[in-house]
Amino acid sequence: MRVIALSTLKAFWTDSQAHQDARAPTLAWYREVLKADWANPNELKAQFKNASILKDGRVVFNIGGNKYRIVAWINYPYRVVYVRFIGTHKQYDAIDVQTI
Repeated sequence: MRVIALSTLKAFWTDSQAHQDARAPTLAWYREVLKADWANPNELKAQFKNASILKDGRVVFNIGGNKYRIVAWINYPYRVVYVRFIGTHKQYDAIDVQTI
């Protein structure tokens, strides 16, 4: 899979001292996604069992021991993962995942 917006992930842990612990789990998630080749949500769910599949290609990944969440939009035919959001659970609760 191609991951669009690695810069979004990097900005999250570099812009705030409080989120520097997100660096290692975020990079681990990123590397794992790069190696993936999902054709559909079922294949993703087989790899990331705790991922939440939403409508319209949106997926929520829990990372860092469920301390952080990544919201991505996935274009399965083109094998592209667009990072739309990364944040804490509290930050996640303040957004609308279908519009972000």
